[in-house]
Amino acid sequence: MKPIRVVVQGASGRMGQQVINALCLEPGMQAVGAVELQVASDYLPLPNGSGTIPFSIDLDYMLTSCQPDVLVDFTVAQATMPAVRIAAKRGVNLVIGTTGLTADELGEIDQLAIAHKIGAVVAPNFALGAILMIHLAKVAGKYLDYAEIIELHHHLKADSPSGTALSTARAMAQAKGKPFSLPPEQRKTSASRGQQVEGITIHSVRLPGLLAHQEIILGGAGQTLSIRHDTISRECYMPGVMLAIKEVVKRQGLVYGLDTLLGL
Repeated sequence: MKPIRVVVQGASGRMGQQVINALCLEPGMQAVGAVELQVASDYLPLPNGSGTIPFSIDLDYMLTSCQPDVLVDFTVAQATMPAVRIAAKRGVNLVIGTTGLTADELGEIDQLAIAHKIGAVVAPNFALGAILMIHLAKVAGKYLDYAEIIELHHHLKADSPSGTALSTARAMAQAKGKPFSLPPEQRKTSASRGQQVEGITIHSVRLPGLLAHQEIILGGAGQTLSIRHDTISRECYMPGVMLAIKEVVKRQGLVYGLDTLLGL
């Protein structure tokens, strides 16, 4: 069976480097090209010492010359959407970990994937523990009417609240069938209370020394329940990314979130 051929956009970033390293270790997959905003060489050495892969700022050229099955993108929303349009035109499946995409952009990804008969997996978080955290919060939220989210990330993270926090709040409200209740005094807008999403107040912390952390606190009469996930290293995202690469080549259209791929 031929390996799944993968081009990584954002290859010099923290996540891009982890993806290329994981591809070198994963049976049945092969990194065949890398794309970055700036490159100092036409070839990128593979971390396992097995050779080099083409390295370029030109995604269209890379997709044409390397003939990948999948494009993995961990960049920023402004770079992701042009890449999606180019990849879809070339018939290349998409695995996207970029956060900050709007509902309209997700709709466009779905339309392009269907039109060009490719698969697209977009996930705000690829850590399997984080997916389980959201699943458990959806279950708990059916029984407790008040909830808040505290999400903590490194100081270089561009967006807030995080994509994971927003997805968590929306998934919890959808599972509940209605928004959560707000404390009476918080029904008015308060700048010190964070952003309210579906009745859930989200507090964002950005500090050096943090990586990615989220705690969901649910409250009821005389009790609270906390569900927390901590990312210790970016290595934790790789099993989810590898799963998405394996699954996206079997699908057409958009899959949002890893929970569908995990059967949750």
